[in-house]
Amino acid sequence: MPQPSWKVNEIFYSVQGEGKHTGMPAVFVRLAGCRMNCPFCDTKYAAREGVETDAKQLLARLAAWPAKAVIITGGEPAEQNLPALIAALKDAGYEVHIETNGSIDADVSRADFVCVSPKKYVSPAMLKKADVIKIVVGQDTDLEDLRKYYAYENAKTQIYLQPESNKQENIDLCVKLLKNHPSARLSLQTHKLANIR
Repeated sequence: MPQPSWKVNEIFYSVQGEGKHTGMPAVFVRLAGCRMNCPFCDTKYAAREGVETDAKQLLARLAAWPAKAVIITGGEPAEQNLPALIAALKDAGYEVHIETNGSIDADVSRADFVCVSPKKYVSPAMLKKADVIKIVVGQDTDLEDLRKYYAYENAKTQIYLQPESNKQENIDLCVKLLKNHPSARLSLQTHKLANIR
């Protein structure tokens, strides 16, 4: 039986720069491929380029770093065999975080943390599985549409608003929204502010 493999765009060791785990050292596994083509995407290169990598090759690369947290991001991770990747990492003793746009209802039941950042389309089932729903907010954001995500807040799931490209006008808009919905949180891309890879 063939072993699963994934198209990997890049693997690097850094610090989580946004959201609930800001400041946490982690290994980032960026998978290739994404059908969304969002105009504000800051990782467009990941939509096209990737090297086929199996679990043995992946774990050998991860062993180079001391962190036991792995953040699977993209591209869009759920466009590949995400459950098998989570399983391989969990079986090897890693804490697994997922960053997804939530457009595909994937089995993420073994993941330790799931962040859904909705874009053009999002699966309601994935919103229910999220620990965090991270909404990118810019001047073109439909604020009425944004508010529909508040219905998914509960004891498990929290809303984070992230200003598009850290632009001041988008930060100001997020702060205004947060003041009207104080259970949500602000997520700045601190890795960009601090010039961290």
